Amino acid sequence: MNTTQLTAPGAYPGLHLQLHGGGILEVVIRNDRTLNSVNADAHRALTRVWRDIDDTPGVRSVLVRGEGRGFSSGGDFTLIEEMSSDFTALTRVWKEARDLVYNVINCSKPIVSAIHGPCVGAGLAVALLADISITAHTARLLDGHVRLGVAAGDHAAIIWPLLCGLNKAKYHLMTGEPVSGIEAERIGLVSLTVPDDELLERAWKVARQLASGSPTATRWTKYALNNWLRQAGPTFDASLALEFLGFTGPDVREGLSSLREKREPNFADDAPL
Repeated sequence: MNTTQLTAPGAYPGLHLQLHGGGILEVVIRNDRTLNSVNADAHRALTRVWRDIDDTPGVRSVLVRGEGRGFSSGGDFTLIEEMSSDFTALTRVWKEARDLVYNVINCSKPIVSAIHGPCVGAGLAVALLADISITAHTARLLDGHVRLGVAAGDHAAIIWPLLCGLNKAKYHLMTGEPVSGIEAERIGLVSLTVPDDELLERAWKVARQLASGSPTATRWTKYALNNWLRQAGPTFDASLALEFLGFTGPDVREGLSSLREKREPNFADDAPL
């Protein structure tokens, strides 16, 4: 793939790609109506774009961010409803969720995420799996799986314990407690945090620094370090399987209804396991 194909308008629904000087590719998550939520088409695009970036000569680093008021509000309700009622859709999104994580890990190009506002769901996976993650102080990182009524799958089990330790990971993933940009840096969940008005400037500075270095040295360092994540592959696969098993149960339907109705959920009193 060449850079013209990679950045062609409409090539990746829900994303806007632009190649800047020095080989820096900007990836913008964009859905103005729903705070950059990810529908079925955008989820598919967010999965395959990293493989295509890896295959495209001329890209030396990547900066990923959200448009407007936040990074991403996560999967949209229509997609979640489809997954809970259609086995074919569930299986398709399971494969995409698996591939999204592994495609980011295996993308040889260094990735910088600039995180502001809400950062949830597939957007959070990309943001935290980036090689350098930078938050605005007021960013709000949230893994909302338990609130929805499914296990914390996606990226959580593969990287949160490695970044912030098992105790902090359990606290935030099992309670659904959000993390501010400042707190995320304090516990090691992200690389850096900066005042909101300095976020993009700092992210671009890091992206330029990565793009100007030795591609061989930078990419091979990333490959070696990401073996820590590959080593956690069985843990990730189990978490993702349990998450998607949850989409076949009653709690996810109650979780989705409560989110739509903006009320507290009334989950089942017990679980079969």
